[in-house]
Amino acid sequence: MPIKDGWFAESEVMWPGQAMMLKVEEVLYEGRTDFQDVLVFRSATYGTVLVLDGVIQVTERDEHAYQEMITQIPMHCHPDPQNVLIVGGGDGGVLREVCRHPGVQRITMCELDPLVVSISKRYLGASTASAFDDQRLTLVHADAAQFVKDQLSVYDVVIVDSSDPVGAAETLFTADFYMSLRRAMRPGAIMCNQGECVWLHLSLIAEVLKHCREVFPSVDYAFTTIPTYPSGQIGFLICSTTPGHVLRQPVREPEPAVAASLKYYSPAVHAAAFVLPGFAEKVVAAD
Repeated sequence: MPIKDGWFAESEVMWPGQAMMLKVEEVLYEGRTDFQDVLVFRSATYGTVLVLDGVIQVTERDEHAYQEMITQIPMHCHPDPQNVLIVGGGDGGVLREVCRHPGVQRITMCELDPLVVSISKRYLGASTASAFDDQRLTLVHADAAQFVKDQLSVYDVVIVDSSDPVGAAETLFTADFYMSLRRAMRPGAIMCNQGECVWLHLSLIAEVLKHCREVFPSVDYAFTTIPTYPSGQIGFLICSTTPGHVLRQPVREPEPAVAASLKYYSPAVHAAAFVLPGFAEKVVAAD
């Protein structure tokens, strides 16, 4: 793993020429699963850090900026989400956010790598991996691209918290996968997919948006700021099965208990997240 002289340096597969670095206080876990390299360390300034294949996935200091936005935007685009599918998300952060909603009756989480879940429970149990005991959860360890093919008109909200589209996650950014998701979604359902960085992956974002627009009648793109992700920013593709759905405005307010628990998301931040810089808006708005 890339630790040298007490510093972790992120691998640069999809962002050549730059790397995030964090000072390491203690390595807590280092090993390899059937699918990927895993590193967990305690950093000097960002708390516990989870790294997969050399890429930062979670730090305790800033994880809420990602977990809340990838979850609360689609959850608040739906008037009454009762059945939710989480694809990936082995660190547990998206699950934690979905579990904040008392109206949710069933949660299915399809995570390919069981060891990521167990490692997250062990080292991130006080932050992201705090909701795996929720009675509404069914945890499935399977290839999501295959799993969703057997589902038909089941889910109100689908959240795809995948890693970058290299290796095992490549299939989660294809038109075939989005078509399978569409068939698995109920009328009026919302899908949110991790959407990469406008500073680094604009051509990839354009390609994935094209795939989504071939499948969903309403598609938009939002973003959040998060210091430890490449270039400090990551986006989300938000899709609805409803034609003309204005995704830039939440259809309901967070319940008071939910609002009190949030650190980043709010209705105002929801709307602002869709306001992109001009160079990105040209690509996102293009048909």
